[in-house]
Amino acid sequence: MFYPNSRLKPQAIPQNPKKSRCKMAIPLYDLTVASYLQTIGAIENVLTKGLAFAQEKGKDPADLVAARLYEDMLPLSFQIASVAHHSLNAINGVKAGLFAPPGKTPPHTYADLQEILATTRKGLEAFTPEEVNALENADVVFEVRDLKLPFTGQGFLLSFSLPNFYFHAATAYDILRANGVPLGKRDFLGQMRMKGM
Repeated sequence: MFYPNSRLKPQAIPQNPKKSRCKMAIPLYDLTVASYLQTIGAIENVLTKGLAFAQEKGKDPADLVAARLYEDMLPLSFQIASVAHHSLNAINGVKAGLFAPPGKTPPHTYADLQEILATTRKGLEAFTPEEVNALENADVVFEVRDLKLPFTGQGFLLSFSLPNFYFHAATAYDILRANGVPLGKRDFLGQMRMKGM
């Protein structure tokens, strides 16, 4: 998420105009949707393990939903909602030409968080490679309050959407791990795209 009061100011990164008109060597779909799906599948599994841990230890899953990595950070519920917002909603935002922050997250149960990820995965699976690859040079504006930042579809998805997506996915993992859920790096990696698969 971009914070307008941050000391970090958005900066334009110089681009070679010839390169910006070239087709990407790796399709945009593979860089975005395929990567989103890998990590969403992993976080779905992480949530499944979190629920099993709570049940085994006699803990209320609602405590995990409200858990934070640090007191001034947002809870697990926000992290999961943001995983959806910076993947499925990011693609839809590029298609619409406008993307905005997720806003206030409504109260969620643990089952709600699992449903958010399942719905997001199904939405992403519905996109075709051709549909997403066609967004490479689309115009999209990131808008927060009165600030508007212009991007191409490729620039937005690779420099804004993906970093935010991984930040929130990793934070969700870290919250559950910090609360005792037995997780390892392999749980975060998910189903890797190995040769022949």
